Amino acid sequence: MNGTMKQAMLFGVEDIRIIEQPIPDPGPGEVLVKNRISTTCGTDVKNFRRGYPLLKPPHPYGHEFSGVVAAVGAGVEHVKEGDRVACHNTAPCGRCYYCKHGQPFMCETLTYCRGTYAEYVKVPAPIVAQNMFVIPDSLSHKAASLMEPFSCAVYGIENCPIALGDFVVVNGAGPIGLMFARLAVLRGAKVLVTDMVPSRLETARRLGVWKALDLTGVEDTVAAVRALTDRERGADVVIEATGLIQVWETSVKMARKGGFVLLFGGTKAGSVLHVDATLLHYSQLTVKGVYHTTPAHVAAALELLKLGVISAEDFIQNEYPLDQLEAAIREHASGAVIKNCIVYD
Repeated sequence: MNGTMKQAMLFGVEDIRIIEQPIPDPGPGEVLVKNRISTTCGTDVKNFRRGYPLLKPPHPYGHEFSGVVAAVGAGVEHVKEGDRVACHNTAPCGRCYYCKHGQPFMCETLTYCRGTYAEYVKVPAPIVAQNMFVIPDSLSHKAASLMEPFSCAVYGIENCPIALGDFVVVNGAGPIGLMFARLAVLRGAKVLVTDMVPSRLETARRLGVWKALDLTGVEDTVAAVRALTDRERGADVVIEATGLIQVWETSVKMARKGGFVLLFGGTKAGSVLHVDATLLHYSQLTVKGVYHTTPAHVAAALELLKLGVISAEDFIQNEYPLDQLEAAIREHASGAVIKNCIVYD
């Protein structure tokens, strides 16, 4: 395709630059998408603040988006030029040890789509084949851009043994925490969300949680949460969604005997989890780390978005042009919003 486009590149810590690039042509199995919406993400904030060890700067930036197919490569059949699409940012290989053992979330050779803060995005063939979907006119591009993070919460919640009426604690009311909270509500749980940002806690209330607890100034967060459970026994299920190692540790202590703890928020490299071995052993706790998602859960997330299980209005607050990406990222990092979006029209 002729012409140039604007694309964000991360040149280093807190160094975002918008550069001109040739518009790429899609190869066999690939699709070129004209971007409509890119959403900010906690991972983007982490990369902005401290870099990403697996990528050498400068590198393309961003991974959540939705747009319209501008061109398709040879062999692409299920999407065509002009289709509105939702697209995940990864796809498993289907050939490695983990994929063959039913664990595609641990794929050794994931294909990535990076660089979605751009006017055009070339989507790799494995992602086109597995995780690109045509979306109906009833689903906005804003809502469709939530498919990637929402699929992670959908996968995570399926790892949690939540029964009707269970007491579930979600620590962290960022985008992923709120998605977990909404899904737990739909599974019939009594959901408590904790955070220290009032606006995020208010969003949790709108999503139907039983209680939203502000932990600002609370010295003993474990005691504060357990006090809200029957006979202070602790929660049936605790979900950690902050990525702070100290919250990982307090989350384990919030579970009842025989309870389940899901540790989802990605911590800073080198973080070490300290757990009381006596507590873990005699309380027979199940503590599970969960990361990423699977193609099946991506598809499920899209269906839930079509049903309106979560809305763009609750999760995406402000719009910015690409040239103001840094301002959008900084506002996200401040906690003043759940997410922001970059618009291209």
